[in-house]
Amino acid sequence: MVHKSKSFWIGNFKDYSININVGGLKKKISSITLSQFPDTRLGRLLFCDSEESILQICDDYDLASKEFYFDRNPGLFPYVLYFYETGKLHMMDDLCAFSFSQEIEYWGISEFFLDSCCSYRYHERKDEESEVSSVDTSVDEISDFNHDLMRFNTLQCGNLRKRLWLTMENPGYSIPSKIFSFISICVVLLSISTMCINSMPEYQHLDEDDVPIDDPILHNLEYFCISWFTFEVSSRLLLAPNLKKFFKHPLNLIDIVSVLPFYFTLLVDLTIGSDHELENLGKVVQVFRLMRIFRVLKLARHSTGLRSLGATLKHSYREVGILLLYLAVGVCVFSGMAYTAEKDEDTGFDTIPSCWWWGTVSMTTVGYGDVVPATVAGKLAASGCILGGILVVALPITIIFNKFSHFYRRQKALENAVRNSDRRPSKEPSVDGEKQSENFTEL
Repeated sequence: MVHKSKSFWIGNFKDYSININVGGLKKKISSITLSQFPDTRLGRLLFCDSEESILQICDDYDLASKEFYFDRNPGLFPYVLYFYETGKLHMMDDLCAFSFSQEIEYWGISEFFLDSCCSYRYHERKDEESEVSSVDTSVDEISDFNHDLMRFNTLQCGNLRKRLWLTMENPGYSIPSKIFSFISICVVLLSISTMCINSMPEYQHLDEDDVPIDDPILHNLEYFCISWFTFEVSSRLLLAPNLKKFFKHPLNLIDIVSVLPFYFTLLVDLTIGSDHELENLGKVVQVFRLMRIFRVLKLARHSTGLRSLGATLKHSYREVGILLLYLAVGVCVFSGMAYTAEKDEDTGFDTIPSCWWWGTVSMTTVGYGDVVPATVAGKLAASGCILGGILVVALPITIIFNKFSHFYRRQKALENAVRNSDRRPSKEPSVDGEKQSENFTEL
């Protein structure tokens, strides 16, 4: 038992050293050294006056040999020991910033003690790893995928439905999936081409009432494309193992939106017809027809790059927000400067709001040239606007690119995992799920 008398444990602690055992790594540390950092875990150990207080700090101890055991990573303890000897923290390049942060937090050492040679690198890597871990493939996501595959075992013709579902969901799953993906891409491109060609004057026709009608060939091609899209959505809906997740998936929502405008306009034409008095409704119909351009987003289902781009934009809202904020501030500042310099000239800088267009075009380095300053002060303001725009746009590019690279590798890994999902079928669903989880983990 530990003596509860403070005179035994505190009064004489300067006369000896204590033995620290961290995961089998044994070190002897002078009590005088530890007393210089009384707020740390080992420093507080010197002032314990009861068995309970000691066990609150360490995992086990032997008071006779003055040895205290800590169940921690012995590979990181030398960095802690070096801190007690020098008063400075250092971190090697091959260390995980998160693990190092958790370790020094356990020992009660503040990040403030990081030496200047390691401080910047530590905080930079910690921020990067924080962003990556927040968007990385989690165990829950892997478990959800395995759970979806296991659902097919309880359905009628489950094995066939699972293969068809994987064939339609992953373009690289098998040769039939590659053929299906190729056909789908061709139909999407055909649909977009048809809509673009239909806007050309030589392909626009009028009926007896001077109402514009589509070219017959283009009209038939549109029907073929919409039939294929309807087949895709219906098939995925029938094969989906989880309907709730199906309607929450962005790519499935894009598929649904790609066919809704056609059926909406068809319903309007059949029920109301082409009544010229319904001008507002006609405008709504035109808007729905223009929504067909969003069919190009269907290519994201067959392109890893587009899916990675969407995920990057989703998780880069902070960087995009900062970029827009900087642009807005720059546009306001330089627009005011240009207005002050050019308000007496007939150059289009009549009001500050009218200068916003010029400021936006200049800061984004587009430079249409429709509004150009004439005075020397105006040209200097324009030069500052252009240079400021280059710096502002370039600032978040590296962060966004790193996230895109991460998401691209993640998408590739998930696709490979889907391809290997049923190469080793098991009679027991739980065992099969464990094997698939291991495959995901290895990736």
